[in-house]
Amino acid sequence: MFSREDPGSGNLITFLQFLFVVVEGFIFTMKCGTKKPNVSIWNYTVLVIMFFIVNVFNNYAFDFNVAMPLHMIFRAGSLIANMVMGIIILKRTYTPSKYISVGLITLGIVICTIISGQDVKKTGPVKANAQPTSEMEDFFWWSVGIALLTTALFISARMGIYQEELNRKYGKNPMEALYFTHLLPLPAFMLLYNNIYEHMMIAVNSKPLDVPLLPVGVPIMLIYLLGNVVTQYLCISSVYYLTSECSSLTVTLVITLRKFVSLLFSILYFKNPFTVYHWVGTAMVFAGTLVFTEVPQKMMRSPAPVVKAKKSQ
Repeated sequence: MFSREDPGSGNLITFLQFLFVVVEGFIFTMKCGTKKPNVSIWNYTVLVIMFFIVNVFNNYAFDFNVAMPLHMIFRAGSLIANMVMGIIILKRTYTPSKYISVGLITLGIVICTIISGQDVKKTGPVKANAQPTSEMEDFFWWSVGIALLTTALFISARMGIYQEELNRKYGKNPMEALYFTHLLPLPAFMLLYNNIYEHMMIAVNSKPLDVPLLPVGVPIMLIYLLGNVVTQYLCISSVYYLTSECSSLTVTLVITLRKFVSLLFSILYFKNPFTVYHWVGTAMVFAGTLVFTEVPQKMMRSPAPVVKAKKSQ
């Protein structure tokens, strides 16, 4: 809801999410700075550089005419990027079903990208003195947004491989990793100060909403911000815990289902345009993801329950 009211607010939202995680982690995970980290700061630094770039690129894509549904579908192609990076960096080989799933996901994303590109509209913040732009200009900036999402996709895949290497070397430290991956990038947000301040003022000056037990109205966009920060913390902390406690199959499946539910919610609640081609592309993306995680194959191979015959009296 916040990004719909102010499409260019991604950096503000990310900054507040990071700040909330850091404050909580400093108090409860690092015991107010008295607990020493299990993984070296340098390793976390490399990780957070990639993490920061991925977040900023994904957020800036909203300023380049990339609609929310397309943004979410495109990021669902993380399995493709992970497979490519695994082949290149780790020299891994995959079963035919993996390549089929990647083909489904790739084709689904291409369909959604082409269809969305045929009707590109300006999604950046509207200013009073803004000049109207041509379809060619809008399409050019949309292409820049797609390039940002593509770059972020492959950097994110490399980050996943790096995390896998850290887990093998130092063991699993989910909350420590959550804390440092949010602490170390905080100073970099100073580079985005003007953008964050501008959108914070938009939020502060938004329409007030009466809140029980408070004598004054609270700007509605600040309420949206609070809800976003809290729910995002619950989501990201659960993912970090899930990664340390469950297999990658379970984690991938849960994240895929979450993306699917979020996509449906975005379309239905915000009434975003979604054609039959978008639905076909979306179905291919998530069907390919399920094949990649081998859920259908495992269900087909699961043995039938053995019924023991009762002994005759």
